[in-house]
Amino acid sequence: MKLDNLIAVSGLPGLYSMAANRSNGLIIEDIKTGKRRFASSRKHQFTPLESIAIYTDDGDSTELKNVFRNMKQQLQDNPPPATSAGADALREYFADVLPNYDPDRVFTGDIKKVVKWFTYLQESGLLEEEADDSSEEEE
Repeated sequence: MKLDNLIAVSGLPGLYSMAANRSNGLIIEDIKTGKRRFASSRKHQFTPLESIAIYTDDGDSTELKNVFRNMKQQLQDNPPPATSAGADALREYFADVLPNYDPDRVFTGDIKKVVKWFTYLQESGLLEEEADDSSEEEE
């Protein structure tokens, strides 16, 4: 699971890949369409997905890629709910995926965003395991 070049951009829907860095912003590429555009750092904030973590009840946090890995492993038995589902359904699903998440510090909006990102990446085929990627490179 490679999240290294993927970013979330405030004010823009979906996820993007960083294509180039400019002094006043980034050139971003939409994952699904491949279209590139400039996003100004004055108007937008950029959050790399690899830097995002989910709070756990032991006072620590777990990386987003671990949460995505758990979601992918449970995809057949426990598919993610729609983001329009109620707060109780989303929290129940997230408790199945990450049993030790901190319900006081992880809000329903955060869970919706994680489910939306997972669905977006799954549809784009970007949630392949790292072991699969490294074995292909060796061949």
